[in-house]
Amino acid sequence: MTLPEGWSFGTALPVARRDGARVQFEAASLETLVDSPVLAGRYLTSTALGAPGGPPHTLVIAADSPEAAVVPPEFKAQLDRLVAESGALFGARHYRGYTFLLTLSDFVASFGLEHHESSDDRMGERGLLDPAARPLVGGLLSHEFVHSWNGKHRRPAGLATRDFQEPMRGELLWVYEGLTQYLGQVLAARSGLQGEGGFREVLAQEAGEMTARAGRAWRPLGDTATAAQVLYGARVDGTAWRRSVDYYSEGALLWLEADVLIRQRSKGARSLDDFARAFFGGVSGPPSVRTYRLEDVLEALDALAPNDWRGFFAERVDRVRASPPLAGLEAGGWTQDFATEPGPLAKAAATASGATNLNASLGLVLSKESLIADVVPGSPADRAGVPAGAKLLGVNGRALSKERLEDALAASARGIPVELLVLDADIFLTAKLDYQGGPRHPALKRDPSRPDLLGAIAAPRVPPPAATAPAPVKN
Repeated sequence: MTLPEGWSFGTALPVARRDGARVQFEAASLETLVDSPVLAGRYLTSTALGAPGGPPHTLVIAADSPEAAVVPPEFKAQLDRLVAESGALFGARHYRGYTFLLTLSDFVASFGLEHHESSDDRMGERGLLDPAARPLVGGLLSHEFVHSWNGKHRRPAGLATRDFQEPMRGELLWVYEGLTQYLGQVLAARSGLQGEGGFREVLAQEAGEMTARAGRAWRPLGDTATAAQVLYGARVDGTAWRRSVDYYSEGALLWLEADVLIRQRSKGARSLDDFARAFFGGVSGPPSVRTYRLEDVLEALDALAPNDWRGFFAERVDRVRASPPLAGLEAGGWTQDFATEPGPLAKAAATASGATNLNASLGLVLSKESLIADVVPGSPADRAGVPAGAKLLGVNGRALSKERLEDALAASARGIPVELLVLDADIFLTAKLDYQGGPRHPALKRDPSRPDLLGAIAAPRVPPPAATAPAPVKN
């Protein structure tokens, strides 16, 4: 078939050129055809990634402007390293080639969707133009890339249905998504897309987010997986009490704990890297699917590091727990803490979304439109009667602005109460919050009494490319 100008296939097959060159579907299976998204755009660029040899890797960008579709050299180098680090982690590739389909537009929803030989990744137009936003793009690409191994090649049996009419069973989404979340963060750190500091910041954000989930008092992590089809479409207000698809963030903390435990028990000789290679690796080749059940995961872990893994996961996945699994952070040499300023990734995410997350201080989240998206049960905002869904109009007697809200938080550390004016339907409410903590944003604090295992986990596995020596100067 022939594609029109500005179109590209997201398969391992050659990317269609802008002149409409033919794309051949050689020995393509039905699943491959279904699993082959197409990206179209007026401003389209294609960039080859990775070192020569092995299956090809390509970044295809469709953007709102020609400038947004340009790949910065340092970002391209980081993606090259992502390809290399993924090979070191898994030891095999189960695709004929891989295409990162990246849409950079302010007129489409931002998300990522995994496919076996490609990913459909979408961010705002300035995703690469703004250096602060690039780590967010890199983290998304890394996560969806890992899904080629975990989710597409190895797939939970409950998600490998015979056809589109058979309902899926998501009880292992904490493996499908939680482990992918963790390994995606690890690769983003090792490749430089987010680096070691970004790795710690993301873990801190996940720890803070899951700590604010008051719903953990009644809903175990595993139930967020089996109820995924309901939680994905649930309203924003009530999230803290209802819980959401927490198997992503809490799943990452859970697998960090498993990684640290394996490292400790083996005295540093083994890690979750070995599990990834044994469970998801094997022999490279064209797309293939191998299903797994919980017993397969437990057996592979036990072969690597004997332990009561069934009990380990049952305690953290199937039972109600008052706090998220933070033992991996603590045993890894870091403790949960708070900072007066958000980290660079959090700042970039807030700029992109327009939302303001005050869960760690006042206990509420503000949308771009200044709506109180959610309120954490038991927080200062909740105790003062601030309702979710209301609109925040003012703070401390003045009309709302970002700067005045920040000033009010800073003044709270001096004992000055935070007073909010909100509009709930057609009713004005004034709420005085009992809060004196000042600005608080999730962070990690180094524990010098323990080895820094987070640093060891984030360290690259592939040596950086040798710097090109400058040409001699002739006199």
